[in-house]
Amino acid sequence: MTGSSLAGQRPAAGTPLLLALALCAPSAVMAQPAQGWPAKPVRIVVPTSPGGGTDIVTRVLANRVGDALGQSVVVENRPGAGQILGTEFVARAPADGYTQLMAASAIVLNQVLAKQPPYDILRDFVPVTLAASLPHVLTVHPSLPVKSVKELVSLAKARPGALNYSSAGAGTSLHMAMELFLSMAGLNIVHIPYKGAGPATADLLAGHVQLATPNTLTVAPYLRSGRLRAIGVTGAKRAAAMPEVPTIAEGGVPGYEAIFWYALFAPAGTPREVVGRMHAEVARALLLPDVGQRLAADGAEPGGMPPDAFAAFIKAELEKWGRVVRTAKITLN
Repeated sequence: MTGSSLAGQRPAAGTPLLLALALCAPSAVMAQPAQGWPAKPVRIVVPTSPGGGTDIVTRVLANRVGDALGQSVVVENRPGAGQILGTEFVARAPADGYTQLMAASAIVLNQVLAKQPPYDILRDFVPVTLAASLPHVLTVHPSLPVKSVKELVSLAKARPGALNYSSAGAGTSLHMAMELFLSMAGLNIVHIPYKGAGPATADLLAGHVQLATPNTLTVAPYLRSGRLRAIGVTGAKRAAAMPEVPTIAEGGVPGYEAIFWYALFAPAGTPREVVGRMHAEVARALLLPDVGQRLAADGAEPGGMPPDAFAAFIKAELEKWGRVVRTAKITLN
């Protein structure tokens, strides 16, 4: 499985769209091992502490990719400064393919929110692949008399500034996903920031706030018990974990999409052959049943987006969230 071609293979029925595209893309089909690479272990830096989502996704893939490469893939946690320390470390690493970065979508949010970001994604990194993603869920407390996005929009327009929502803090993905919704729907709902997703969800459960956008894993138990109500998912398609819940776009806000993602990057200047090989092996690993099952346990779906498509995706993310920051006048203290 070391660099074998996928030409002639067709994605199996039910293969997620991003993964199907990855398997059909030239970078996945034609990628060949770079001359002599890898000749030693490959390090993937995770800019968060062990045990979080980024760390889990990286470790799920590391052994499988390492087996395919014929070298160990070592996971190294470098947390700090809201993921900036580990990210900056990789940005300054040699562009030889032996140090790579698994980052969450915070890598984009940090850049558009910072006055003087210590890195530039487009300048300092080359995108390898989007590994996995999961949507947020537009969730309301049962005391709020709405059961759909349309009903929420109608209520919020009738009572501007009367409703509030919780987030894990200013500039977090939960905050940004909601602000995108508010700007596209033309709503005035008050933001109540908390220090983390735990207390933000706790106050939603207690009814101290009326709505929020937690991720699928966080909110699923409370939806099943009826303590909270889901009215829309933030992805472009319905979530596999809760297919009965329509997307926000289906609910009346066309074009809305906000996903939380995990992705692999390499330092700018890393040989294209190395990037293609790494993408191909990650895409193959994402097809393995045990990998898919482990991701699904955390509410995530496999990605596999090829490098060129992922580069375009990153540019679109920077533009989208930059607009949200400017429109909502979001600043960090």
